[in-house]
Amino acid sequence: MGKRNARRLLVFLLLATCAPGLWALSAPAAAAGGQAALLARVAQLEQQAASARLAADNSWMLTSTVLVLMMTGPGLALFYGGLVRKKNVLGTMMQSFAMMAIVTVIWALFSFSLAFGTGTSLLGGLQYVFLRGVGGGANPAYAPTIPFETFMVYQLMFAIITPALISGAFAERMKFSAMALFLALWSVVVYCPMAHMVWGAGGLLNAVGGVFPTLDFAGGTVVHLTSGVSALVCALYLGRRRGLGEEAMPPHSVVLSFIGACMLWVGWFGFNAGSALAAGTLATSAFVATQFGAAAAALGWGAAEWLRAGKPSALGAISGAVAGLVAITPAAGYVGPMAALAIGAAAGVFCYFMVAVVKAKFGYDDSLDAFGVHGAGGMLGAVLTGVFASSLVNPIFKDAQGRPLAAGWLEGNAHQMLNQLAGVGIAVALATVGTLAILKFVDLTVGLRVSQEHEEQGLDLSQHGEEGYYGESPAY
Repeated sequence: MGKRNARRLLVFLLLATCAPGLWALSAPAAAAGGQAALLARVAQLEQQAASARLAADNSWMLTSTVLVLMMTGPGLALFYGGLVRKKNVLGTMMQSFAMMAIVTVIWALFSFSLAFGTGTSLLGGLQYVFLRGVGGGANPAYAPTIPFETFMVYQLMFAIITPALISGAFAERMKFSAMALFLALWSVVVYCPMAHMVWGAGGLLNAVGGVFPTLDFAGGTVVHLTSGVSALVCALYLGRRRGLGEEAMPPHSVVLSFIGACMLWVGWFGFNAGSALAAGTLATSAFVATQFGAAAAALGWGAAEWLRAGKPSALGAISGAVAGLVAITPAAGYVGPMAALAIGAAAGVFCYFMVAVVKAKFGYDDSLDAFGVHGAGGMLGAVLTGVFASSLVNPIFKDAQGRPLAAGWLEGNAHQMLNQLAGVGIAVALATVGTLAILKFVDLTVGLRVSQEHEEQGLDLSQHGEEGYYGESPAY
């Protein structure tokens, strides 16, 4: 064998002997590199999934925000505007529009912080004044999958419509300046504390950790009960419209009110289903409950009116639908479809009774039935939420180990009724005392009622110098 062949044989033997060891040394490094690549890929997929969820949830919440704003203008503006006399249509619609501007500014300056900042159990702190710290990042305490700024602007729409609802009680007789000052103060003194107590982190009535955990999915106590009770206080404080009972004061355009009510119904899906704060199954459940509650209430009111008056009216049908929407609001994310039908039917009959019988018996002038629909409907809905709330829809009742319990009187509902009643009581007390104090202050500073001459002339001309219908007599 030559030297060259001998060297080749030696190299071959060395490689055959050392190769297994070299492979053993390199395998862990290769495995570690593959594992790192896999972990990086998983992290990337998780980030992409989180981004997709944020985009989907944020899209739904921005859509819901638009729907809730539509409830005030044009929904409530048209609904209330059609119910007053022709000479007051613009003045009435301006009250809703004014809240869209006034409350927005107050909310940006400090109201959002008072409602959702970290403070006491009764009122939020000041860390979010001028919207400091409210940006594109999520706040896990409220909505972990959408920007905190989206949550802020969505809640703004609730803060806008709530005081606007009160205007139905003093329609056709309060000065525009008094209305603007009164409702601006009310949004701070009454709305902000109530919103914090029910929805704010650490709130007295918060469903998670509150002293009296009150179930209010989308605003039965925060929005409708407080505004409805305040509306009754306003009606009693201001007194009746001049000429009421001596001259006819029918709605000047039920057509406008009909359109407005339909817009309210559509917008209410953003109000209730949007309160899930995510585009998931809970939003679907609240959406279904909203539709079923409104439909059942429209039929309930219509049937009661048909039996009592001999015929169902268009105004009664749309009023019943709104009553059902009010009553299902606190329960929307906690009850199933059949419970929603029951709540809606009860609300339709009960609110008709409050409007057609109770108001007539006591003689107060709740001009557009803000208390009869929103106050009474909100109170009924808050109580019935405790009756029908189910952990099968939303895991609200848990055992000592934190495991969900199915709904049932022995598994949470009986105790929850006490919490609901506590929430109702606190809302009524706050709205009553706060509204009285603000009315007295406004009355002493700028005065509340228009003069007799201006009331006879109408709010459109006396307060705004224009008419809703040029070329026609504004007197009716």
